[in-house]
Amino acid sequence: MQIDTARYLKLDDAPARLKNTLDIRVTEHAFLPSIDDILSDWVATIATPAFKLINRLQGPQTSFCSIGTGVGLDALAAIETLGATRIGITDVHQDVVAAAADNIRNNLKTPDNITIEAGHGDLLEPLAPNGATPPRYDLIYENLPNIPIADAEEAATARKSAGHIPPRKENVPPLMRRNLLALHTIALQKAKPFLAPGGTVLSLLGGRIPLEIFREMGRLTGYHAEIFTYGWKIQTDPEEIIGGHLKQQQEGFGPYHFYRASRLAEVFANLSLEESGANAHAIEHRLTPDALSPKEALAAWQQGETIGHTVVALRSRPI
Repeated sequence: MQIDTARYLKLDDAPARLKNTLDIRVTEHAFLPSIDDILSDWVATIATPAFKLINRLQGPQTSFCSIGTGVGLDALAAIETLGATRIGITDVHQDVVAAAADNIRNNLKTPDNITIEAGHGDLLEPLAPNGATPPRYDLIYENLPNIPIADAEEAATARKSAGHIPPRKENVPPLMRRNLLALHTIALQKAKPFLAPGGTVLSLLGGRIPLEIFREMGRLTGYHAEIFTYGWKIQTDPEEIIGGHLKQQQEGFGPYHFYRASRLAEVFANLSLEESGANAHAIEHRLTPDALSPKEALAAWQQGETIGHTVVALRSRPI
């Protein structure tokens, strides 16, 4: 898979640290980036703009960790836009992590300038195996799955952008489980020993639930959490993911909501990224009359409409 770097990362000039064209190897377990439909791609549409804003407001983040990196595009974006020189990456499959590490090294103009710490397994554990002292990072990034998959064999073999294996042994507040935030909550719980002084966790979250629940997740895990940016994207794999939320809602979770992409584009049209977090609740209130239940969203998609959802970049700092 080849990607035009400047187009994908929306750079004004040629990339400074990455090659002009990214050559990305994708293994059978890695979820495919949406390079032909940028508005549905998490890294290009949500993560990279947030990285740029962090750099503008806080300065470079020289150490960066991605939990569940996939093909490694999030780490490459961090190298280019955050100036990261030490990179930690994890994912559940060994082949995914190995390919991601190769993708990072092979797409750098000067690979010797970047240190990569990589491991496969659960969340951050691969970076501190057997009780080793955790490495510390300025920024820990996660865009983890929401929907639990009951079939462990299916989760182990299929490409899943929104599924993880339940149950988790960790103590997760019922409110977070009910809103499909269990894995995000656990990631916050486990991230603290891996944060450098002054470090933050950046969680990318589909805004299919009320915004206040995200801030509550931070409070319950001992963080000051703020909606750093608020935006929207086209729903990837709508049949699978909207259908998954519909099934969860029918089982008593949620409720969840989606929107027509045309309405999201209208509401967010003239809003700057820097203003979006501070105005998130007002935007949510404006959108509320147009919300679609999972059943309504799936029916609209089946009739040919493009469906999207809001997206939160939640910045969490330990209290």
